[in-house]
Amino acid sequence: MRLADPVDSDLVTGLKHDIALLDRVRPEVPSAGAASDDIVVTVLDLSFARNRAGVDRLLAQGIRVVYIDHHMPGVVPGHTHLTTHIDTTPSVCTSVIADRLVGGVHRWWAITGAFGDNLAATALSLADGLGLAPAEREALCELGECLNYNAYGDSIDDVAIHPADLYRRLARYDDPLAFTRGEPVFADLRRRRADDFALARDVEPLHVDPHCAVYRFPDAGWSRRVLGPFANRLVFADPQRAHAVLKERAGGGYSVSLRAPLASPQGADTLAQRFGGAGRESAAGIDHLPASRLDELIAAIGSAGWVEG
Repeated sequence: MRLADPVDSDLVTGLKHDIALLDRVRPEVPSAGAASDDIVVTVLDLSFARNRAGVDRLLAQGIRVVYIDHHMPGVVPGHTHLTTHIDTTPSVCTSVIADRLVGGVHRWWAITGAFGDNLAATALSLADGLGLAPAEREALCELGECLNYNAYGDSIDDVAIHPADLYRRLARYDDPLAFTRGEPVFADLRRRRADDFALARDVEPLHVDPHCAVYRFPDAGWSRRVLGPFANRLVFADPQRAHAVLKERAGGGYSVSLRAPLASPQGADTLAQRFGGAGRESAAGIDHLPASRLDELIAAIGSAGWVEG
């Protein structure tokens, strides 16, 4: 979007668990009597439901809000200063919505984003329209997955580069593959990701039944980074099962990355909400699952009715 429509603006972003980012957005509103509707806050890939209070605060200040997302939004108010582009279809991610808004002029980046959000079929469909070679598709897939991987962690110390710094480097390139060739940080991301996945593969599942598989990781730097990406990989390796990857929290309990079966990609958000989490139909998360509710979660995943037959 910013390649198609450059804007000199303040960037507010963070790690995967930094969902309520609008709490950090505090624009300087003009003095009383002056217009503030020339201030625009553009929100991408954040749950509207989790940021509703922030949206209401900005609208009350006369600030325009453009909201672009694919998570379940809850109730969206009607307001002259609020524009929403929210599509919760399981095959759609925020990159796809942004691609629509700019008319596909930077579709290589949309393909990269779809791969990173575990929507390989969507990414490949977009790639078909461009006639990309297999090697180009594979390279965009690896880049998308590496960018997604860098979003996971409990603190900035867990990731290779702050997401805001990574964005600024990405924004220099019209061509995603030029980024992979021109920025040494990509090689670092690829190496770290491979090392972390090697450790994750050594972990035996905590629970497996015909409907789901559950993994439990210790609290470590590698597990904090690989939590969601490993769940994505499990879904493709075993598309008939739902998957949950748990990471022990330093203060007790677990963080959970939940995936609906690839064969029936819906219901993850509803199930996560029962345990205080959120997300979208195919993928969701729980920030803090008490250890006392672990068996309850496993039973809920296994009985969710995601797998037909």
